[in-house]
Amino acid sequence: MPFPDLIQPELGAYVSSVESPGDFSAFWESTIAEARALGGAVSVEPVATTLKAVEAFDVTFPGFGGHPIKGWLVLPTQRSGKLPLVVQYLGYGGGRSFPHELLHWAASGYAYFRMDTRGQGSGWSTGATGDPVGSTASLPGVMTKGILDKNDYYYRRLFTDGVRAIDALVGLELVDADKIAVCGGSQGGGIALAVAGIDPRVKAVMPDVPFLCDYPRAVARAVRDPYGEIVRFLAQHRDKKSQVFETLRYFDGVCFARQAKAAALFSVALMDDICPPSTVYGAFNAYAGHDKSIIEYEFNNHEGGGPFQERAQMVWLATQFGG
Repeated sequence: MPFPDLIQPELGAYVSSVESPGDFSAFWESTIAEARALGGAVSVEPVATTLKAVEAFDVTFPGFGGHPIKGWLVLPTQRSGKLPLVVQYLGYGGGRSFPHELLHWAASGYAYFRMDTRGQGSGWSTGATGDPVGSTASLPGVMTKGILDKNDYYYRRLFTDGVRAIDALVGLELVDADKIAVCGGSQGGGIALAVAGIDPRVKAVMPDVPFLCDYPRAVARAVRDPYGEIVRFLAQHRDKKSQVFETLRYFDGVCFARQAKAAALFSVALMDDICPPSTVYGAFNAYAGHDKSIIEYEFNNHEGGGPFQERAQMVWLATQFGG
């Protein structure tokens, strides 16, 4: 297939035109403060598996609105002292699935947490967390759920869940609160970038082919869904364009990148027709942290680097955390 977007050197020089709202930081500070004020108990229950090298725990913690959010915590059986924490967020439509999957972080000596995604978990893996919040009219999927009001938008809840997951886990004795990393691919990469922009406790972020970045360009350039959900919504709600893109500025990875300071390892696939490469570079070039790098996969679509990127992440994070 031909390259669907800009190519080098224009790609690497691309700067997003998205402007951060003047009250962006205040909006997120108040959102997180509101969620924390609700409190709520954290449950960590052992899970019976046949795994010998790791232990698995079923975690429930209070997310946005105090709603119960699920996740798997997987720990190396042989461990001593406090462990660095890796929190992984999931791609669009996916859920936490099973604890025996994706064991490479626990096998590398980290406390690994895979957060479930509210209201998803039926597209390509199973989930166990609902989204009890209603919204205005929207297209099937979550991209337009509450999109006419930043306070009602679906991703306000999901990004808050991402921060509250860290709140829940740093309270565990076995977690080293000074070594927290977040990661994820596609939607998960967008969530990781948002959490890194909101929460200064995050010391390392690994957004892999991140979604939810540079919405105006993504909506105009993406060939495949999920950005197409917004296109179809606006095709019917012809008078709502300004309102929609005003809401989206509060959830754009470019805006979160501008206030993130954690060390960052991005990846981008140059044949990606779901998350156009320029939108990834829009977030990367806006990223405020000085320790940042990006790996390109020239001939890959949205699958990106796959195990190659996982290997690069493990080497990179070991260097960041002195492993």
